[in-house]
Amino acid sequence: MKFNHYKLGSDILKALDVLGYNKATDVQEKVIPLVLDGRDVIVKSQTGSGKTASFAIPIGESIEWDENKPQALILTPTRELAIQVKEELFNIGRYKRIKVNCVYGKSPIRKQIRQLSEKTHAVVATPGRLLDHIDRGTIDLSKIKFLVLDEADEMLNMGFLEDVNTIISKLPKNRITMLLSATMSKAIQDICDKNMNSPEYVDVVNENDNREKIAQEVYQVNNNQKKQLLKDIAVIFNPDSCIIFCNTKLKVEEVYKDFKKLTYHCNRIHGGMEQDERIKVMNNFKKGHYRYLIATDVAARGIDVDNVSLVVNYDFPLDKENYVHRIGRTGRKNNSGNAVSFINEREIKYINEIEDSFDYKMTYKDYPCEDLVSSLKDKFEEKMNLKPKYKETKNDKLNKNILKLHINAGKKTKMRTVDIVGTLCNIDGMSSEDIGIINVYDISTYVEILNGKGEMVLDVLQSKTIKGRIRKVSRAGFDRG
Repeated sequence: MKFNHYKLGSDILKALDVLGYNKATDVQEKVIPLVLDGRDVIVKSQTGSGKTASFAIPIGESIEWDENKPQALILTPTRELAIQVKEELFNIGRYKRIKVNCVYGKSPIRKQIRQLSEKTHAVVATPGRLLDHIDRGTIDLSKIKFLVLDEADEMLNMGFLEDVNTIISKLPKNRITMLLSATMSKAIQDICDKNMNSPEYVDVVNENDNREKIAQEVYQVNNNQKKQLLKDIAVIFNPDSCIIFCNTKLKVEEVYKDFKKLTYHCNRIHGGMEQDERIKVMNNFKKGHYRYLIATDVAARGIDVDNVSLVVNYDFPLDKENYVHRIGRTGRKNNSGNAVSFINEREIKYINEIEDSFDYKMTYKDYPCEDLVSSLKDKFEEKMNLKPKYKETKNDKLNKNILKLHINAGKKTKMRTVDIVGTLCNIDGMSSEDIGIINVYDISTYVEILNGKGEMVLDVLQSKTIKGRIRKVSRAGFDRG
């Protein structure tokens, strides 16, 4: 079903069109009209089904721009997923100028407090850091109209049940609540029973089932054979984009150093890294700056990367759910994929459990012969000598007709949003619809000019006064929302 079938405004539809959202997935087709109709919803859905957009689209449509306090709260179990959800909602609401803030641990709380003190339409949060803000009185939840519990099963597995219940008790009773989970345990059902009003149940667990699109191979090897096998697998598959999963950050660092010595285009991500560095690494991987990402399970959930052609389980996951999430990084959308797992004799039982539980069929392979590897070596080295191709991201698509400007004035010079809007709307050819998100800080102001009018506005503002004075106005780089 096309998105223009739903009661969505032109600004939301325009963003969806630019983002390449041509028609609704099964979960979106079922959930969007329910939420727009004000219904509570329970969604049982796997990764890759388009579930984030299923709640981001109706929330974006329903948000009232003039309200300064948060109207939507999305709780996620991990920082990575919180960042991804924030980015999705920000992108969908880009032309509506929806401001989304993200709060999570191991990130400067003072910066978060400053952002929350300004106009905020939606907040994406991990439970622990959100409770910190509630205790400090630095977040106002009195206007929340939407609550989303994303990956609820993982939140409970991580021990957030008490935190989630405490947070819900602080919210207005009159709200729309959505819960999304891959499984439905008794604890999750209890949350639904206590906090939802006659919810609709949507089961799309088989939507976009990518099992048939992923060739799953298993190599039984000793631990001391893994390094060489990984090199041979890289030559055989010669991927443009590959994620190699390890069970510990020490093993990630070890494999990363091996690949760096081989001058492969690679980087790594694990829980021992600073959050800002992890975000940078993941964003650069999405853009294709390197072909290989060596990672712990921090990259298995909530990471939306298209066109990963190969996933390697260098260390086999001990949790069968993690296996599903790992291989779910490949074979996404209309693409096929490959998943290769290294196991030892003791780990065969885990393979059997996965095959039984998820109806997966894996192929046991013999160690690659030297002749095969040698015959493919030249083609592999030829690719390794080429710089990886840049991949256009969703943000790139949205930014094409948007110019972000920096104005050298802010709150300390009594600059206000209304001053910026008034000046811009007095420029010939400009209207309020051409003005995007405005952020006024202490000594700087940032404003996005939409619809390809940025260069014209930049030129005019070189000689046009803003709040009675000529200001220094220049191009600014985009952040991620």
